[in-house]
Amino acid sequence: MDLFRKKPLIAPSNSGATKLNKTLGALDLTMLGVGAIIGTGIFVMTGVAAAEHAGPGLVISFLLAAFACVLSALCYSEFASAIPVSGSAYAYSYVAFGELLAWILGWDLVLEYGVAAAAVSSGWSGYLQGLLEGFGIHIIPTALSGAYNAEAGTFINLPAVIIILLISYLLTRGTKETARFNAIMVVIKIAVVLLFIVTGFFYVKPENWTPFLPFGYQGVVNGAATVFFAYIGFDALSTAAEEVKQPQRDLPIGIISSLAICSVLYILVSLVLTGIIPYTDLNVSDPVSYALRVVNQDMIAGLISVGAIAGMTTVLLVMLFGQTRLIFAISRDGLLPRGLSKINAKTLTPIRSTWMVGIIIAVLTGFIPLDRLANLTSIGTLFAFFVVSLGVIALRYIHPNMKRGFRVPWVPFIPLLSAATCGFLMYNLGSETWIGFLIWTGLGLLIYFLYGYRNSKLNHK
Repeated sequence: MDLFRKKPLIAPSNSGATKLNKTLGALDLTMLGVGAIIGTGIFVMTGVAAAEHAGPGLVISFLLAAFACVLSALCYSEFASAIPVSGSAYAYSYVAFGELLAWILGWDLVLEYGVAAAAVSSGWSGYLQGLLEGFGIHIIPTALSGAYNAEAGTFINLPAVIIILLISYLLTRGTKETARFNAIMVVIKIAVVLLFIVTGFFYVKPENWTPFLPFGYQGVVNGAATVFFAYIGFDALSTAAEEVKQPQRDLPIGIISSLAICSVLYILVSLVLTGIIPYTDLNVSDPVSYALRVVNQDMIAGLISVGAIAGMTTVLLVMLFGQTRLIFAISRDGLLPRGLSKINAKTLTPIRSTWMVGIIIAVLTGFIPLDRLANLTSIGTLFAFFVVSLGVIALRYIHPNMKRGFRVPWVPFIPLLSAATCGFLMYNLGSETWIGFLIWTGLGLLIYFLYGYRNSKLNHK
């Protein structure tokens, strides 16, 4: 039994039932990256990280987290420019390490994208209901306002279900249409973030930055671990490789530029936020809006809520997009039923996998409280970063002369540093998260040995 058979470096066919439409450029990818990264992290996690971990030193936490992500982004960029196919880290590890590890990684990415989308849609629902209530509008009955909770009297989170299904429909209409909608939402949320920075600057009190490190160096590190997950999402760009006009050039530009833009915005927001009010007052669900309400800028605070909704909408869009392309790639390799990789002749999108993913996630977010599952997104992401980092070294050894549109500098030092950083953060996750991760991985191995191994395309060659 050959569990480590490797996929050859052959580009997918440009014809037939599994052809995707090449419509995306570098700007589209950059906007998708910003859309994936800026969401709950900047509008929610900044307050928790400042109040509980880093204080005003949150800006250093963001710098440390950005550094860790840049290392992984460099590794993703080399793979994306060398192997421009759908599937992201799954496809890369198939070439570098073989089928079994590729399946494990792909299966864990299914968990990452799925749980992230379900959790964000729940947050989207909460922000929408809060915004409506701010205008005195109560159109959502209590029973339909949240996942099942007998004590709270909730049965289904209807707004979350609706937004997931609407985005699924948009994804079936075509990649270019999806990118256009994402770009509009990204412009809105960047405008709102800049509005907060400019407005808040005039209310900054330097004394609020003292003490700058109230929890010491360890607090800054803990803050970095917390806000690290505000950066994840750029990896989903590589799932769009087959829909990019010039993937060797555009994918590295999209990945690195989107991460750079978001890093600058995160750092500026954290400086202004901790300067407006003391860090001890920031442990609230909407710290950015709250800070403006404290200085009597209620109208702009309302606009921040609109920006948060736009931000989470684009995160959902890119997470679902990445999920459907991942399922498409795994199905095309035969490890999942082949019907999931069938492309609609008119829209050139994988409609079957899109609706399957949308319906499953809508059910999850509609009925099941996801608070305890949120960390599974983090461990799945870190595992993917870890494998991709080591994969760069492996691919340099296995295929030293292959064409690469982008090359990671200082190999193997940079990839090893990236892998070590991700491994350290994984190690520090709680035991409950590890148990859930291992159970999910065990379920994936069962599916692989019962179905995937026998039906793999490589098994029939």
